[in-house]
Amino acid sequence: MENEDLESRGVKDRVNHNNPTTSYYHQQQENLEREEWISWLIPLFVAANVVMFIVTMSVNNCPRNRDFGRGECVAKFLRRLSFQPLRENPLFGPSSSTLLKMGALEWDKVVHQHQGWRLITCMWLHAGVIHLLANMLSLVFIGIRLEQQFGFVRIGVIYLLSGFGGSVLSSLFIRNNISVGASGALFGLLGAMLAELITNWTIYTNKAAALFTLVVVIAINLAVGILPHVDNFAHIGGFLTGLLLGFILLIRPQFGWVETRHLPVNARVTRKYKAYQFLLMIIALGLFIVGFTVGLIMLFRGENGYDHCRWCRYLSCVPTSSWKCQN
Repeated sequence: MENEDLESRGVKDRVNHNNPTTSYYHQQQENLEREEWISWLIPLFVAANVVMFIVTMSVNNCPRNRDFGRGECVAKFLRRLSFQPLRENPLFGPSSSTLLKMGALEWDKVVHQHQGWRLITCMWLHAGVIHLLANMLSLVFIGIRLEQQFGFVRIGVIYLLSGFGGSVLSSLFIRNNISVGASGALFGLLGAMLAELITNWTIYTNKAAALFTLVVVIAINLAVGILPHVDNFAHIGGFLTGLLLGFILLIRPQFGWVETRHLPVNARVTRKYKAYQFLLMIIALGLFIVGFTVGLIMLFRGENGYDHCRWCRYLSCVPTSSWKCQN
């Protein structure tokens, strides 16, 4: 959305220029709205993902552990950090067995071997350099601006819970493959951006253009997920989690609202939040609690998501003449 973020696209001018008191407090509120947090959590997340990839490659140690029948290690000058043969991993990364050892998500290990921690660890692992770069560039582009506007606590909660939500939905539908990556958490941030725009709808002017741009970006990213070997269930689970959390955590006061203690006794106080904001927050909170509860119960009971939604297989892969899908 270029250099101009959605939150700075303009707000309605509600100043009463004939009333100096109202104008003054309007300016005070505007100054508060423009204050930004210093972003440090998102860069920390990026650094953690990079460090985990380096550690994973060190554990992988291709020159020592490679399958000689699959070709030579790539970038041998990196020694133990060199990549698996491209026939095995075209993303320039480690082997599947190494990812599994490091905490990749696998249904059998989560459900039958009681390794639920994989629902969290998988979001810090990446299948290769290409996978890592794509996710980290997206995280920097989306996450830093959100953290500057809403602070590290709210954005950190959205990021982590969205990644967890993506892992839960992925495990309900994918049983025969492993899954890694921060994509679920990233889609959670996109979902939170959409929820923030909707719940704070009345304070923006160019809202239609902002909404259209954001929806197009989300649609394109979800559409990529229907390609084979892409875990779109993690994307969808993360997006839905972030969307609900956005309604809960990213609600903004109405523009022009100021604290009562700063106003004259006879001044008219603007309501801090509108009724529809409270309604969206309550509905989102209920759906969030119910969704996570039902999802976790189904997962640890070993239920197959396809038994409850047969057409959902097309959300992750659409078969064509060029490729087939492994359900």
